[in-house]
Amino acid sequence: MSSMDEVLNHGLLLELAGGRYFERGEGYYREGRVRDLLEHEGAIAAKVVGTEEYRVRFRAEDEELDYSCDCPLGMDGEFCKHCVAVGLAWLAGESSGDIPGGSVTMDDVRKYLEGREKNALVGIILEQAVEDELLRERLLLRAAREGGRAPDLDAFRRAIDNAFDPGDFPESYQAYARGIENTVGSLSELIGESFAAETIELAEYALRAAENAMGYDTEGYMLGVLQDIERLHHEACKQAAPDPEILARRLFEWELNGHYDTFFDAVDTYADVLGERGLARYRKLAEEEWAGVPTLGPGEGDPELHHSRFRITHIMETLAARENDLEALVAVMSRDLSRPHAYLRIAEVYRRAGDHDQALEWAEEGMWVFPDKAYYRLRGFLIEEYHRRGRHEEAMDLVWTEFAERPHLEGYRRLKDHADQDGSWHSWRGKALDFVREDIARRKKESKDSYFPRRVDHSMLVEILLWEGNVEDAWREAKEGGCADKLWLDLARRREHDHPQDALDIYWTRIEPLIEQTNNSAYREAYDLLLRARALMRRLGHEQEFEEYVELLRLEYKRKRNFMKLLDGME
Repeated sequence: MSSMDEVLNHGLLLELAGGRYFERGEGYYREGRVRDLLEHEGAIAAKVVGTEEYRVRFRAEDEELDYSCDCPLGMDGEFCKHCVAVGLAWLAGESSGDIPGGSVTMDDVRKYLEGREKNALVGIILEQAVEDELLRERLLLRAAREGGRAPDLDAFRRAIDNAFDPGDFPESYQAYARGIENTVGSLSELIGESFAAETIELAEYALRAAENAMGYDTEGYMLGVLQDIERLHHEACKQAAPDPEILARRLFEWELNGHYDTFFDAVDTYADVLGERGLARYRKLAEEEWAGVPTLGPGEGDPELHHSRFRITHIMETLAARENDLEALVAVMSRDLSRPHAYLRIAEVYRRAGDHDQALEWAEEGMWVFPDKAYYRLRGFLIEEYHRRGRHEEAMDLVWTEFAERPHLEGYRRLKDHADQDGSWHSWRGKALDFVREDIARRKKESKDSYFPRRVDHSMLVEILLWEGNVEDAWREAKEGGCADKLWLDLARRREHDHPQDALDIYWTRIEPLIEQTNNSAYREAYDLLLRARALMRRLGHEQEFEEYVELLRLEYKRKRNFMKLLDGME
């Protein structure tokens, strides 16, 4: 065990928490939210009062800091703001092992207890257990296995029921979580006491209780509990070595029919326990279930078996992958070819195996079977494969189809990236710009003929030309057909150097409408435009005119105090 002095420092708090949580935790510390900070035998415990009261614990082990907090983030393993606050309080020397509110230390408490007779100590513990439900539950479960005898399974089941059933809803979610952790911790103690077989039974009982409690889980906490119990179950199975065929059936039925991924991927996780006999039984059960799963062709559906079909398909794929049987894996995946994604998955399997011919064949078949529902990832797979084979024209045809379906800047950039691979960008660029112009003209006509006309401008062309750095061409398009406000501002900034008056004309038309919006963000944007306008006016020798304009703004908008504060800060 390491000393806390050797482990805990400001640098570690910042490293574990990150800047955001550290800043919030520092705020909590400065606000005095850390209470009952206690240090004893290398461990720190404290409470932090926020929206609720949370418990933080630190322990120095092997030159590292072991930490926990029962807030939602802490239960996910994060070093939260509450941990930061406690760490800062300890570093500030706010605990020296004293009991809060007095001068008596925990060493004094130890001496006091060591001087009591056994019956007196029992009385103290029982008195506290009456008030402390978690302590009472822990003592009851320890008594249920006293003397090395087999544990009282009924007592453990009652404890599990109580822990996972919050009644209507728990008053404190943190207290509810602590009760669950307390009970699961008692199950883990059974393994250490050579009660692995009993732990298997109780872990499965606890898994069912956790699944039933999922409806109460508003914090996403229960999934972590399920995983913890599964790990406990696996460890117990390794120690107890139950009949592998019986275990295989239980695991298979749970994985197939469960609703919360309990024992998901069991055939991989439990392979070390199942052995050849158990795996063979698992496979037989899976194949019997698989035999009743119908084949789905393109566009066909099987809604009644959606949940169980996914589970059994995953199990069969896992079994095929374990045996490294590529054709068996593809045969399983081919049972459902109802969507384009199925063809892509098979193509990716063949590509990973180095069989590019089969990969291409499956991808092309998927595009042929679903011509009207071309899946963009399947199309992207084919584009890459065509380029790899030097079939650039076929690749570009697909990239063009993608761009033409939804012309936008990202598609234009993608078109250029692919055209650059064979040096054909010049011709594709002209085609793309012509297409965008035709698309704008078409949408203008449709809007004109519509009962609900919409404004159609040249934003798409302006955005593309600005991305290319063709500011003058972009300016002409904007002047001819208009564009989005953010593009006008982009144009203004780019024309400030050579065409300051053009930039000023844009800034003047936007400053007062921003001030009229009555929000601080708009005020800040208007102020920034004023600063840019002032710099340009100075260049043009019109500084006095700018000052007069600002005074007019002060008179017009004097009731907008936050905007006035910004103007007061103008140098």
